[in-house]
Amino acid sequence: MIKPSGVILAGGQARRMGGGDKGRLQVGSKSLLDHLCARLEPQVSGLALNANGNPDRFSDLGLPVVADSIDGFAGPLAGVLAGLDWAHAQGETFIVTVATDTPFFPLDLVSRLLMAGDGMADPLVLAATCDGDGKTWRHPTFGLWPVSLRHDLRGHLEAGLRKVIQWSDKNRGRETVFETVPFDPFFNINTPEDLKVAERMLKEGG
Repeated sequence: MIKPSGVILAGGQARRMGGGDKGRLQVGSKSLLDHLCARLEPQVSGLALNANGNPDRFSDLGLPVVADSIDGFAGPLAGVLAGLDWAHAQGETFIVTVATDTPFFPLDLVSRLLMAGDGMADPLVLAATCDGDGKTWRHPTFGLWPVSLRHDLRGHLEAGLRKVIQWSDKNRGRETVFETVPFDPFFNINTPEDLKVAERMLKEGG
């Protein structure tokens, strides 16, 4: 199975955490970015960071930093587009994205996304989980994205589209459902209280 490239989406403004680079927050003895790199690097062929502003502040990571090409903090789809453009320049055919504030995502994320996209001309798959009522919820920052659709995505972004799931549905995207036992692997850190929860999860084997 061919490994895709990986892109960490860190282009948000982290307003609920007081601003700054959320990926630099500490969970245990490591930053969120360190946790993400450790989980994602073994699953992908190469890794880049989507972030805006001065890229030199991430020089310690040793990763290429790709900025949004759509102005005005257009949301995660702008980060996906930046990742697709970077992957195209590397001669890659698709990427997998993860969010910078979600340190416990599955260790089989990439392989499960690839399996779900098998047979698709343009493999587009979002990770999902299932609630207690059997309803699935897609996690729009965790997905497999084809480089072949980057021009389509750019056109929709320039036309004002911002919702990941809306664009995915337009392109007949699929989903693959991950288990939430013993905890939700897509738990994300938005507030100082969430950071405390993440600390507890890490101690419990997250």
